[in-house]
Amino acid sequence: MVETLSIAVIGAPGVGKTSIIRQFIYNDFSEVYTPTRSRYVYRPSVILNGNMYELKILDVPPISSFPSSSSQEWLDLRCRGVRNANAYILVYDICCVESFEYVKMIRQQIVEHRECSSNEVPILVVGNKRDLQRQRFMPRRAVSVLVKKTWKCGYVECSAKFNWHVVLLFKELLGIAVARGMRQNHTSIRLQGALQRNRCTIM
Repeated sequence: MVETLSIAVIGAPGVGKTSIIRQFIYNDFSEVYTPTRSRYVYRPSVILNGNMYELKILDVPPISSFPSSSSQEWLDLRCRGVRNANAYILVYDICCVESFEYVKMIRQQIVEHRECSSNEVPILVVGNKRDLQRQRFMPRRAVSVLVKKTWKCGYVECSAKFNWHVVLLFKELLGIAVARGMRQNHTSIRLQGALQRNRCTIM
């Protein structure tokens, strides 16, 4: 039986959540910005050390807060499935401090409102738009130290536009999941190629 892993991708408007997902799955990028207005689910397959997994990637529209209860989650269609995700990718724009503050707020709310221990929930903070490096609001090292040392989360920077480190960030997220015991039998990750529609990648 193929196991499903649910990953919620959350971030402020315009940070590139959908672009990251589409680069990972379809190797595709659009210069035209289209706001995500409703939750969308992508279901690519991956092969991890010879075992197949179905990924359920939730492209979550901007939400005012992380749902504090199951009832709140189900009242808002945008939030459905977010509380029970196996892992989180929190995306911000390295040129926009407000988008980082949004990620900071959502991360804290995940820690407070998840029913299980926050240490058991893999959270990867992703700084997108690395191609605009000269316009960043804070040095990479400072952000990395804050996220890794204080927040206890993983950290990766990428460029969805140029497909730089996009595959790496999903590899990093699965690595965090492995390290925290979610997949104890899969201690090494090998990743080749990008996902395509109705196809899978070897990880």
